[in-house]
Amino acid sequence: MTAKLRVDVGSYSDKGIKEENQDSIGHFIPDNLNLLSAKGAAFTLADGVSSSAEAKQASQACVTGFVSDYFSTPDSWSVKKSGGKVLTSINTWLFGQSNQFHDSSRGLVSTFCGLVLKSTTAHLFHVGDSRIYLLRNGKLEQLTNDHRIQMPGEPEYLARAMGVDYRLDIDYKNIPVEVGDQFFISTDGVHDYLSDKTIQKMLTTGETDLNALCEKIVAQSLEMDSQDNISCQLVRVKELPSQDADEVFAKLTELPFPPELYEGVVIDGYRITRELHASSTSQLYLAIDTETDDKVVIKTPSVNFEDDPAYIERFQLEEWAGRRIESPHVIRTVEQERPRHFLYYIMEYIEGKTLEQWMEDQTELDLTVIRNIVSQAISGLRAFHRLDMLHQDIKPGNIMITPEGLVKIVDFGSTKIAGIADISTPIERKELLGTKNYTAPEYLIEQPGTTQSDLFALGCIIYEMITGKLPYGDGLAKASDQRSLNRLKYTPINYHIENVPHWVDKAIRTAVQVDPQNRYEKLSELESDLRKPNSDYLKEEQLPLLQRNPLAFWKGLSGLLLVSNLILIYLGAKNDS
Repeated sequence: MTAKLRVDVGSYSDKGIKEENQDSIGHFIPDNLNLLSAKGAAFTLADGVSSSAEAKQASQACVTGFVSDYFSTPDSWSVKKSGGKVLTSINTWLFGQSNQFHDSSRGLVSTFCGLVLKSTTAHLFHVGDSRIYLLRNGKLEQLTNDHRIQMPGEPEYLARAMGVDYRLDIDYKNIPVEVGDQFFISTDGVHDYLSDKTIQKMLTTGETDLNALCEKIVAQSLEMDSQDNISCQLVRVKELPSQDADEVFAKLTELPFPPELYEGVVIDGYRITRELHASSTSQLYLAIDTETDDKVVIKTPSVNFEDDPAYIERFQLEEWAGRRIESPHVIRTVEQERPRHFLYYIMEYIEGKTLEQWMEDQTELDLTVIRNIVSQAISGLRAFHRLDMLHQDIKPGNIMITPEGLVKIVDFGSTKIAGIADISTPIERKELLGTKNYTAPEYLIEQPGTTQSDLFALGCIIYEMITGKLPYGDGLAKASDQRSLNRLKYTPINYHIENVPHWVDKAIRTAVQVDPQNRYEKLSELESDLRKPNSDYLKEEQLPLLQRNPLAFWKGLSGLLLVSNLILIYLGAKNDS
């Protein structure tokens, strides 16, 4: 049987000498193996700040909110994004509730520690002065830093907590996990009164009942005159998901590659009509669903990669991604009702042409039409980015336009899914880059991509729709290191074509900056600046005419040369007479 994540957990909480226990502890380990694989297991602890009358409510909101809402986030999101979004939402609610009281003493304020174990990685979220420790090979290590401040001659006070402000600064880190690791989470009622050495000694006694062990640690804190609520949680890692390459490959190859497909062949209820496209990595076929008579597209893997686990995993993830994206501007992946006996997946059939073909057919420049296409493409890209996915291969051949003008992004072959990247595997995953002419420069120097990488590719396409050229010519395709990237020079649109507003060129230039930090942060900014002038772009740079408007420069120079030549001819003729 394939190994999975298995942990033991124990906890204990006591009000101590206080009248009320304002600490909260919670955890959730999914029974559903798919959910456990996609989201992991979550463990939380929160300590309501005692100066707040609503401290108990605050700590409970942090714990219950995180445990329930984290598992409701899309499984395509990374743990970091999921946890961060949930904590930000909880913090906003706490702060909003506090404002309703109009009394600072009734604020909902709490510290928070969250631990998510997913695959073979531990993800830590921390706000305040509760702590997460790691016990590994008998040695205890504090993984979080207390958010406390002490001024000279003054007592320490909490520098950061949930519910204090709308803005929330969360400490996040991740570390690899090993079988036998123990994560110890505690409030200051424990670690302010027990030394790390004492905690380490108690955790290494060999006690197997983790609840009993936590109770002993709480009791020991009371003996050391703890003046606060006392709570702790202990998580012991017993088993991690299999990292055996043979087991993973066997699971990936449960479905065989399809046989050769040609007109008339029926596969799982789909009758092949014709081949639409074939490449070295896959084939696309037009088919008819024999039950509904609907036209569909079948994508099949290439037999050249039948023994390549990385390719097979990537092919399966294409369907995984497609089934989660819902947008009228992204090709729809069809959920299959009938049993599947081979490795392939089904997509909707789109009548129309690629943007590449559309550009070849255009004879006149129409910025209004181009803006409409760009707006729809941006809507499609947003559908990827909302799910923490990067398309990574935006190019004219991967954008379809129907006869009615509907734009759809196609092909998930290079899509990067943050939530999947969190899951470790013995398979060597290779980053698939798009076509070099549209690939963001950061990819070429092996830097991670961001949403701005997809924006760069879109900027190149907009430039090409207007000029028929690329903003860096063939320079980007030849670039391979930082030095060659630094030598790239953007060619102004007016070098190729006249009558395009200067502010449109500036918008596109911003989108295709070599340095991602100099690009737009959001797709909406590009969309807005293409439709109406950005005030920062209205003032044309005072550059030489050759750079501002090369066509006008050469036309003017040609005119002057013509006039001067005519004058010389006239004077020569006059002298001869």
